[in-house]
Amino acid sequence: MSLPVRIGVQLQPQHADYGQIRDAVRRAEDLGVDVVFNWDHFFPLTGDPDGKHFECWTMLGAWAEQTERVQLGALVTCNSYRNPELLADMARTVDHISGGRLILGIGAGWFQKDYDQFGYEFGTAGGRIADLAQALPRIKARWAASNPAPTRQIPVLIGGGGERKTLRVVAEHADVWHSFGDAETLARKSAILDEHGVDVGRDTARLVERSAAVSRPPQEQAEGLLAAGATLLTVGTSGPDYDLSLAAQWLAWRDARG
Repeated sequence: MSLPVRIGVQLQPQHADYGQIRDAVRRAEDLGVDVVFNWDHFFPLTGDPDGKHFECWTMLGAWAEQTERVQLGALVTCNSYRNPELLADMARTVDHISGGRLILGIGAGWFQKDYDQFGYEFGTAGGRIADLAQALPRIKARWAASNPAPTRQIPVLIGGGGERKTLRVVAEHADVWHSFGDAETLARKSAILDEHGVDVGRDTARLVERSAAVSRPPQEQAEGLLAAGATLLTVGTSGPDYDLSLAAQWLAWRDARG
């Protein structure tokens, strides 16, 4: 699959006032990133565990109004936190607010503190993956039944690397797969994803874009990730400062490639 290389930024909604987050969104779009992500948690994942933090989907609605060009989404939404039909309607609404720029990033969930503090049943990893597999057809059915319908087929990004269960769900439902790990891990699991694609009758090599997080300059990571098939490369940055200097390096590298 021949796809353009895209650069994303994940603005982690922690340790910042909302004004600082709003400013970071503006700076990221002005800088030229292709996608701006947040994440779907209720508490910080790094630093002070009880530090400042804001909710994912309320924020995406604000970003949809604030921005004009970038795609938007969560990296990733936790399937456990919302009824699938409700999540579908939230995504459809943000899709319309943004003029068709939403990516529905979704995963099975893993951060137990969120579950415990907000009253969700944590269960088992296998149970959460099974719930995700059941939710995705319900989400797509709700989109098909909605009035108005989404502005277009909302791309579904699934994050996760479980080789037997999660990658099977990716093969069945995803437009984008976000891998956690280095280039070698991406290449190995990408091949497993394509084996699942054969099993479910879907050409995942052609239909599923590969996505990866980057944390070092492009001269240290880019060629390996490209060789492994990744075309969406995302830099994470946290509050309160939201340093975009590494993202700027990746954008310069993207642009130099032509």
